[in-house]
Amino acid sequence: MSRIGKKPITVPKGVTAKVVDGAVELQGPKGKLRQAHPAGINFELVDGSLIAKLSSDDKLLGKFHGLARSLVANAVTGVTDCFKRELDIVGVGYRAELKGKQVIFALGYSHAVVFDIPNGIDVTIDKQTHITVTGVDRQLVGQVAANIRRLRKPDPYKQKGVRYTGEVLKKKAGKTGAK
Repeated sequence: MSRIGKKPITVPKGVTAKVVDGAVELQGPKGKLRQAHPAGINFELVDGSLIAKLSSDDKLLGKFHGLARSLVANAVTGVTDCFKRELDIVGVGYRAELKGKQVIFALGYSHAVVFDIPNGIDVTIDKQTHITVTGVDRQLVGQVAANIRRLRKPDPYKQKGVRYTGEVLKKKAGKTGAK
């Protein structure tokens, strides 16, 4: 059995949890989320906390015990606090602009790059070069931030591009010149 899987998940006040077939539905102050879990792992709501239990002592099923508990714990955190990823745009003339449910990037290409924001995600832009991605679903927030970064990955030579805030890049030396 997993050590992480054995830990109970405390459901804070203001969050309602309901166990349905194959999923846990959570509703909190920041939104609602339905988190599916693998078959063979059941959740029980006992005294304001969720407990993950295995349906049998199968070793193959035991692998997913901690995973299922972590996914539901992240969902509880998401509906109470939201998840956030921050990105910085570095480069002369590189910027972003928010128009409705789209972000328009100028990233040094000959054309503007249009990025559609999926449902359940909020994007804010400060000073045209700092992007904040927030949402209830941790996996979706991380995927959207990775997709934005992929539009122009940081260049190891000139240090330009879209990077996570606080990301440290190793600068490579360029050519030394012909002799």
